[in-house]
Amino acid sequence: MLAALHKELNDTNSQLVDSQQMEQLIEANQQLVLATLLAQSDAKRSQLTQAEQQLYQDMREANEQLVTAALSAKDLQASAELALEQQRKVLALVAHELRNPLTPISMIAGGLGRVPSEELPRMQALIEGQVRHMSRLVEDLLDLARASTGKFRLKCCVVDLVQIIHEAVDLCSPAMIARNIHLSTILPDGELAINGDPMRLAQILGNLLGNAAKYTPVGGSVSLLATAEAGMVEVSIRDNGIGITAQALPFIFEPFVQDVNAVGFNGAGLGIGLTVVRELVEAHGGTVTGKSEGSGKGSELVVRLPLVKHHTSLGR
Repeated sequence: MLAALHKELNDTNSQLVDSQQMEQLIEANQQLVLATLLAQSDAKRSQLTQAEQQLYQDMREANEQLVTAALSAKDLQASAELALEQQRKVLALVAHELRNPLTPISMIAGGLGRVPSEELPRMQALIEGQVRHMSRLVEDLLDLARASTGKFRLKCCVVDLVQIIHEAVDLCSPAMIARNIHLSTILPDGELAINGDPMRLAQILGNLLGNAAKYTPVGGSVSLLATAEAGMVEVSIRDNGIGITAQALPFIFEPFVQDVNAVGFNGAGLGIGLTVVRELVEAHGGTVTGKSEGSGKGSELVVRLPLVKHHTSLGR
């Protein structure tokens, strides 16, 4: 992903070099305008030949094209400068997020020789936790790159979404228990047959549950409700956390976008988790939407996926 971002920066720099030709275009345009005026003055004094008339017409068309090119170059320069600034921010953010877990890992590794043997399991757990954090960041970046380049692939089969929900809840429960967050689930009695990639469906639910836990204060609550109606399954994950402002709500699924009240809350993030969720859900033929009444009033993320119409009982 970093290599891809570096390439985009180089491409943007090339665009900026190209836009420097704008001054030359403007100067050429001024010379053509002068030539056009002289041609008009000459036309008043004598009848132009057919060749001269054609030359005059060609000059007018060239003048129009150069004016358009000059204006386009100016717009290109502004767009390129904005893109360059955005890419610089993204690179700084990625470097910061990948560097953060390295600090505790380095400190622990440096002191392992002096750590009592009874402390080693705790040190090991801390290192493993930081490595998992880095792995999630890298995987999210890779998924984002795959989606943008059309290399996103699913290994689909008919699966029971209820079972996948149970597995995702089991994985997220330790983090919620550690922060005293109450998690409740309401699931249908039967199966919810989905034609999808089991690993990716688990990733969708894990990202949403992890997101809810991350932005819910200690002692808060998270609920998961799954229902089926009209050939669709709807999974709603609601929390009573920090909420989403009205300004940020329309853009929460865009890459590297974070609400102002989320920045730095319970640890920083890259702002790509929900983008990956959207790409995965849409790849399964579904939709995901976000709801919130505003800052401090919690949020709700709703995923809708198509059910398999005819299937036999699933066994896993």
